[in-house]
Amino acid sequence: MFAEGNVHKVAVQVNENDLAVMNIALNSVQNLTNHYHSSGDTVEVEMVTYGPGLNMLIDGISPVPDNIATMSLEMDNLSFAAFGNTRRKLSAKKGEDIALLDEANTLPSGVVRLIELQEYGFAYVKP
Repeated sequence: MFAEGNVHKVAVQVNENDLAVMNIALNSVQNLTNHYHSSGDTVEVEMVTYGPGLNMLIDGISPVPDNIATMSLEMDNLSFAAFGNTRRKLSAKKGEDIALLDEANTLPSGVVRLIELQEYGFAYVKP
């Protein structure tokens, strides 16, 4: 068991365009944040979206924009990463720039980011 006051770090991968997976990921983040905060710990969470999972963060397409907006306002421990490789491919296919939700931070590669986060000590979760 960890001593009270520890900082936990978690990377949550979403690479499926599946509402159930997106909701499980968001609910898991809420639950683990509540768990650690109730025990006096903190948790830093980065939700990593790429491939078909990028739909979670595309403005006008995301099936969960209200959940993301609410959680972003209420949880300063949570960030959302959208990956440039997928975004560039979708933009090229559509012939226009794909707009992301305001909460999304764009980074170059989802797989590379997951590797980096694990190297930085983040636990890896895939719903």
